[in-house]
Amino acid sequence: MAEQQKAHAEPYTEEGSAAWRQAAETFQAAVTAHAEAAGVPRHELETAMKKAVLHPEPEGD
Repeated sequence: MAEQQKAHAEPYTEEGSAAWRQAAETFQAAVTAHAEAAGVPRHELETAMKKAVLHPEPEGD
């Protein structure tokens, strides 16, 4: 998320977006590997991960 925010904070350049693209590629590869290992549909795992990151459950005290 941080790399995406940095990439969108300034006008587009190849160099400015490189870290965001690398982070996205790393995420996609990890989702694919985990889905295959766990035997779950890749798109369901990706959706769950994005939901957890973008809309986290509040922690109880």
